[in-house]
Amino acid sequence: MRPPRKALLAAVCTLAAAAVVGTGLAPAQAASVRNPAAGSVSGSGAISGSVSGSGSGSAQVWITTPDGTDTMTDAGTVGFTTTPSTAPTVVVDPSRTFQTMSGFGAAITDSSASVLSALNPQARTAAMRSLFSPTSGDGLDYLRQPVGASDFTTGPAYTYDDVPAGSTDYSLSHFSIAHDQAQILPLLRQAEQLNPHLQILATPWSPPAWMKTGGSLTGGRLIDDPRVYRAYAAYLVKFIQAYRANGVRVDTITVQNEPQNRTPSGYPGTDMPSWQEAKVIEQLGPMLRAAHLDTTILGYDHNWTEHPNDAAATPPDETADVDDYPQQLLNSPAAQYISGTAYHCYYGDPSAMTALHRQFPTKDIYFTECSGSQSANPADTFSDTLKWHARNLVIGATRNWAKTVINWNIALDPAGGPHTGGCTGCTGVLTIGADGTVTRNAEYYTLGHLARFVQPGAVRIASTSFGTTGWNGQVEDVAFRNPDGSTVLVAHNENDNPQTFAIREGDRNLSYTLPGGALATFVWRNPGSAAGHGAQQLDPTGWTATASTGSSTDPAANAVDDDASTRFSSGTSQAPGQYLQVDLGKVLHPQQVVFDTGASTGDYPRGYTAATSTDGVHWTTEVPDGQGSGQFTSVDVDGRGTRYVRLTLTAASGSWWSVADVRAYTGADRR
Repeated sequence: MRPPRKALLAAVCTLAAAAVVGTGLAPAQAASVRNPAAGSVSGSGAISGSVSGSGSGSAQVWITTPDGTDTMTDAGTVGFTTTPSTAPTVVVDPSRTFQTMSGFGAAITDSSASVLSALNPQARTAAMRSLFSPTSGDGLDYLRQPVGASDFTTGPAYTYDDVPAGSTDYSLSHFSIAHDQAQILPLLRQAEQLNPHLQILATPWSPPAWMKTGGSLTGGRLIDDPRVYRAYAAYLVKFIQAYRANGVRVDTITVQNEPQNRTPSGYPGTDMPSWQEAKVIEQLGPMLRAAHLDTTILGYDHNWTEHPNDAAATPPDETADVDDYPQQLLNSPAAQYISGTAYHCYYGDPSAMTALHRQFPTKDIYFTECSGSQSANPADTFSDTLKWHARNLVIGATRNWAKTVINWNIALDPAGGPHTGGCTGCTGVLTIGADGTVTRNAEYYTLGHLARFVQPGAVRIASTSFGTTGWNGQVEDVAFRNPDGSTVLVAHNENDNPQTFAIREGDRNLSYTLPGGALATFVWRNPGSAAGHGAQQLDPTGWTATASTGSSTDPAANAVDDDASTRFSSGTSQAPGQYLQVDLGKVLHPQQVVFDTGASTGDYPRGYTAATSTDGVHWTTEVPDGQGSGQFTSVDVDGRGTRYVRLTLTAASGSWWSVADVRAYTGADRR
């Protein structure tokens, strides 16, 4: 942990607004849902869900509201219909897939272990079940485990090979994980018993002090000596082996928490430039193989963007790492042993993960830490946390290629501790009082909106989204296809007022009104649509666009950036002759091209012609006299060779013309 992330760190969990009660455990409402409403606190009234007609199929809905009235409340079913909705419509398309999900969870730090262990056995089992059970709890299935002490430690800082000052132990003869055997390992074993899908990522805050300049666990860096690199790699291997011998499997490891946080405030930390991390990994990779361990290695494990304070303190031999650490690492010889990159939330934006994915598309991306913190007014903490985590983690991280969403402490006391240095206002997924009271904070529900419904092995699928991580007041969403064929869509209303939106898959739609600030999960199987069977949405990477007119803030390029929260806009009233031209980058054979207004549903073309071309010179008219009528304007191309598609307005209107997303499909008709 480090200082809170910007002003938005006012968002995290409340100690008062989400008192955990939840004694009755509701059964699953759909086969695809592991545990939709376990321990949920019932709301005071029905959630509004408008349905147009009976339709085919239905979606089950669960909802959490910022005031805590509804917390994972089962809001019933909403039917799909063939009647188009006039509300802004999210298009879900399973034909286009992204990352395979690995799991969701938090960390059983020393502090978390201490407050959980202080509960009587019956209460502790209930708390653990509420966190990890897929049938009667949140179903958390990914933990990040500190290797030694962190800032959330109940006693003095430690590692597993501490020797007197001035001594060394290259043979690691003093190595021992005895510290963890009292509280941490029993809880990890219990978590795995509750959820057999559980995976563990291990992360050290500091190597043993005898390996470091300055001889301290706080600050300093590894001594630049081949013996030290070998010893540190061997130390990590011994940790994995020792945990396995104690019944806990370590699936993934990073070699340093927040390597650019050079001045930790009173807790273990290490300045580890990318060149040193590479040297450790070049030793660790072969050692893991030699030991027949399939634990994978992640690099970096720090913020989306380097914090300005860290950048300002960059030593001369680390200047190449400024805002380029993951790239430096993945361009080094160590990359052959690195399966992916780990990120934290405390500075920057989730889009940094997509930027890295585009540079290194074969490497995985994990989101591994974000702590909540008390709001200035504690009464606002539940609401602030729900909204910020919904935008940036639940949806923002997963829409930007993260395979995991992992919070920081899984449990803390009401004072946000115990801890050593570091964060003084952090909150956990649970708050555990001295009297044994267990409070489920906002993180419990934000994680639950994913973990209870997105099954192990689920794949993120295409869905248009109008909201942004920075907040624009629209509906933001992310969608997944489970191994059993069910679809999960998680949506967040960024506005404080209710908003109606629609979801479309194939030719079926449903409409739903989300309360202000609410987070909701929708689960359905095939909505009953035959349309679109066999169609494939084309990847728009590399597409470009030009226009005859447009706003400087809403340029033509926004229509093809694969982001429906941005748009091309004419910036003026519609007039004949205005056009938008899309270049698909090469000759393709789409069946249909769709121009989507996004949330600006009134900005459709009142009249238009559509033409296609293979060379930008010779054109074929596809639609001679079209009239728009809503969010989607479709151009049938019938599979002919097409590189350029041009939509030209033929009628005047006081409304602007906007295009948020252009999509092209091969195969069946997608209207």
